[in-house]
Amino acid sequence: MSDESLSPAVVELSPGIKKVATKRQIRGSSLLMVGQFISKGVTFAIQILIVRYLSKSDYGAFAYALSIAAIGETITTFGLDRAITRFVSIYHEKSEYDKMFGTILMVLSSIISLGVAMILLFYGLQGMIAGRFISDQQASALLLILIFIAPVDALDAVFTGMFAVFSRPGAIFFRKYVLGPGLKLVVVLLLILSKSGVRFLAVGYVAVDTVVVAIFAILLFRTLRGFGIFKHFSWGAIRVPAREVLSFTVPLLASDLVYVVMGSVDALLLAHFYGTIDVAALRSVQPTAKLNQLVLMSFGLLFTPVAARMFARNDREEINNLYWQNAAWIAVISFPIFALTFSLARPITLLLYGSRYEGSAIILALLSFGYYFNAATGQNGLTLKVYGKIRYVVAIDLFIAALNLGVNLLLIPRYGALGAAVGTAGTMILFNILKQAGLGLGTGINLFDWRYARVYVIIATGAAG
Repeated sequence: MSDESLSPAVVELSPGIKKVATKRQIRGSSLLMVGQFISKGVTFAIQILIVRYLSKSDYGAFAYALSIAAIGETITTFGLDRAITRFVSIYHEKSEYDKMFGTILMVLSSIISLGVAMILLFYGLQGMIAGRFISDQQASALLLILIFIAPVDALDAVFTGMFAVFSRPGAIFFRKYVLGPGLKLVVVLLLILSKSGVRFLAVGYVAVDTVVVAIFAILLFRTLRGFGIFKHFSWGAIRVPAREVLSFTVPLLASDLVYVVMGSVDALLLAHFYGTIDVAALRSVQPTAKLNQLVLMSFGLLFTPVAARMFARNDREEINNLYWQNAAWIAVISFPIFALTFSLARPITLLLYGSRYEGSAIILALLSFGYYFNAATGQNGLTLKVYGKIRYVVAIDLFIAALNLGVNLLLIPRYGALGAAVGTAGTMILFNILKQAGLGLGTGINLFDWRYARVYVIIATGAAG
């Protein structure tokens, strides 16, 4: 398989049109960034309420079950959500509607089939899971509820990618940052007011995700109809580019493996070696640390389809400009969050989660450093995938996944949640360094753009002070 599959076609555009594409991406990303802040504000309120209301063991059981559901989502998605932002963008740009519809139908049918199989598998093996992997009965019961989130969230990722392709940040803003978090806040308030237990919370989360994804599907249908996309639809003309899609997405399952290992396996190991209380110690502060990637994620959503279109036009100079404009903005806007979550980790932990979680302050500081380092260098991982640098991406993904698993197996049995934080932060930093180095593999993107040197010097000085 060639690293340069889907070779770019050379299409010359005027400088004015090039600038419009970049400015449109920045404006759309800015709207999503505002949405991220609103959503994170609501999510923070939810997190604080849940952690303070539930016992530490109940919260740990809930977090454990969510971690398993996240693994289930990764398996259900099978990397096919990437086919939406990359291939649908390219096929739509080239007016190859037969392949565009084939890609969409292939992704949806695969996710639904894998999702149903996943749920049946967990229910069929529930006895073995409860007896062999974790002894906490509450965690096992919650898992059988929250596993339904896996296929629902997989579909949500596909629909979000579709809206990004057709430049509808407003719809993403409403669904992802207003409706979903708002309904979950209602569930948590009902949980507290009714003095219900953690199973009520789990059922509420599944119900909310299902409702909002159904609404998202309706909005997407209306958007596609408004674009006149369905005029090009014909069952007889559909061509499923399975080879092209799978040759790109299946190798990149290694990327999913990295994030599963770094994002979920630590909770599984903590539950196995220590119990749900240690899971709570780690998971209670992790959302706070992830705030350092808030801007990175909001800018990244529209980065991939815009960069893919530029790649299709072989406009590498403009991709370089797009990359470093985004990276500089991400580093600057994210820095105040880093200063709070790293330098003031202990008072922030006590303020938000109470004295029960005082020991999690050092975990917050370590994770914050790793997440900010990853954010400050921009969309290196997404860029490598747009350029089809599959072999390199797969190689470093597998290396980092194995390294992180090994480090966690070494540190968690000895140091518990602190060991998990050290292992995750350290491998995250190394992972980002390797991705940044990969930009030198013929992408035309500078490993560092010296026009922005002053920005990074000021940031480094502020962090050191």
